[in-house]
Amino acid sequence: MKGKADASKKGEGRLKAAGGAGKRKKAAASGKPKRPPSAFFVFMSEFRQEYQAQNPNNKSVANVSKAAGEKWRSMSEEDKAPYVEKAGQKKQDYEKSKANFDKKESTSSKKAKTQEDEGEGSDKSKSEIDDEQDDGSDEENDEDDE
Repeated sequence: MKGKADASKKGEGRLKAAGGAGKRKKAAASGKPKRPPSAFFVFMSEFRQEYQAQNPNNKSVANVSKAAGEKWRSMSEEDKAPYVEKAGQKKQDYEKSKANFDKKESTSSKKAKTQEDEGEGSDKSKSEIDDEQDDGSDEENDEDDE
């Protein structure tokens, strides 16, 4: 019995992992800006091109990543400085675009809320909404009458 329960948990993990990828696609499709790369990833983008030029027959991503990691660890702070600076610039650009995106989102969400308040987006009739608001008040009035 334990084997079957473990197998079902493994299957659920796969479903969750697949669902996570869909969420990332939705965020990108919504126009939300991507997070900026760290200094290492800025370095990695340049290093990857150099490594591919030196090793054209290499098809393994793992080999490129290992070589980049080893080189990054062996670099001094002075060697890393240009990458840190580029990453800082990309972070500033990201902060600006994120602020613009948030500003646009807040104005569009305000518009959506006003439309809902006016009843344009509601499936309920006005009497149903009034009934929901009056739920607790009828009981209090009945006790006062007695």
